[in-house]
Amino acid sequence: MNFSSKLLEKAVEEVAQLPGIGKRTALRLVLHLLNRPKSQTIQLTTALQNLVENTLFCKNCHNISDSEICEICANPKRNSELVCVVEDVRDVMAIENTAQFQGQYHVLGGKISPIEGIGPHNLTIDSLVEKVKNGGIKELIFATSSTIEGDTTNFYIFKQLEGLPVTITSIARGISVGDELEYADEITLGRSIINRIPFEHSLKR
Repeated sequence: MNFSSKLLEKAVEEVAQLPGIGKRTALRLVLHLLNRPKSQTIQLTTALQNLVENTLFCKNCHNISDSEICEICANPKRNSELVCVVEDVRDVMAIENTAQFQGQYHVLGGKISPIEGIGPHNLTIDSLVEKVKNGGIKELIFATSSTIEGDTTNFYIFKQLEGLPVTITSIARGISVGDELEYADEITLGRSIINRIPFEHSLKR
């Protein structure tokens, strides 16, 4: 792809690094930004800069937040004794959209995947175990993706929590095996949360 401008080429190269964006799509997006009013493009770049420089992670659940404690954890109406374990912020958003869950979350930051070089130490599993040991959590709901990696992550956490006084459940498999949580429709996901099952039962599948 030949570029008439080094500035254009550099912008296309950066945009093309985004997931699912090839160079042709990146060129189309960059040219679109050039054709927009300059003020709108500046607003976009300012928003992205603020995102990178000012975004925090909740000290309690590791969700993306504007403050040290996110709005969900700070909400006194949420049940802090019920914690839903998810892979990332997209899963929090998906479950929140169902309006069927009134507990809190714990965001792992991914799932165990040896192929991708992601082990337990790369996730927030240690802080989850520590929270359970400190008491106050009565039930953990595993709501990771229905993949081998998701199941491996659940089982690893389950083994780390053996002997501790906490009930461990898993969302009902209304979600197809192999599916990512964020792509489930709200009704199916909501029902999966409500009809959760003891995690030990899911090991017998």
